[in-house]
Amino acid sequence: MATAEQLDDLSYGIRSGDLEVRLASSEDEIDASQELRYRVFYNEMNAIPSREMAARQRDFDKFDSACDHLLVIDNSRVGLYDSVVGTYRLSRREHAGRAGGFYTAGEYDIAVITAQRGEILELGRSCVAADYRTGHTMALLWRGIAAYVFSHDVAWLFGCASLSGTNPDELALPLSYLYHFHLAPEGLRPRALEHLHTPMNRFPKEQIEKRLARELLPPLIKGYLRIGCFVGDGAVVDHQFQTTDVCIVVKTERVTGKYRQHYEGNRRPINTA
Repeated sequence: MATAEQLDDLSYGIRSGDLEVRLASSEDEIDASQELRYRVFYNEMNAIPSREMAARQRDFDKFDSACDHLLVIDNSRVGLYDSVVGTYRLSRREHAGRAGGFYTAGEYDIAVITAQRGEILELGRSCVAADYRTGHTMALLWRGIAAYVFSHDVAWLFGCASLSGTNPDELALPLSYLYHFHLAPEGLRPRALEHLHTPMNRFPKEQIEKRLARELLPPLIKGYLRIGCFVGDGAVVDHQFQTTDVCIVVKTERVTGKYRQHYEGNRRPINTA
């Protein structure tokens, strides 16, 4: 795993009040992010852990050791495991090379994404502690992602985003809305693997009440839509996490535009203490 100090040209360090966003710089900090993920995904959202996960009280997989981990840290809290209050897992081409692929490829054919020129970045394992689920925390995470994108000249973001529940019929309206109004262009459209593919086109376009459909989307997907994301063809039911997933694709210039002035005018070394 590349630490904050080892990454080329990663020179951001972003604080807002007591909160700070930065990359994990040690195995202990990665462990703290996995502990937070377990609390959110398994204790709170009722995902189904493996026996080893339950014993360790950690969410982990083979990708963690190869990826970078973005953390939100509350510097007013004492102790590492209490202070890590938000996380995102970040995977570029070199990380996927070490891990044997991208996580998203377990659900989607992403050949149209990996074929794009330049760097690509997979976003995953996003979660925030219950007391910190505010616009402030999410804005800080996105400022961190934007800085990471600048540092590595990333052209495209992608990953799996989840709707709660495993019954596609109960999610027919939001899935149909995403399909009809945010489907990726054909040349950028990942498709759910055939044995996992669940049709999203469950309501005719003319029958969709867009405002209601958007209200039924989880905050993370709403956030992706605000920055102009597209979705792939087909949803995937994830029984372990008790969710229904969609694949999102975003051109990074849509993300970084609002942060460019801040980033270029406020570069300073990342604090890894």
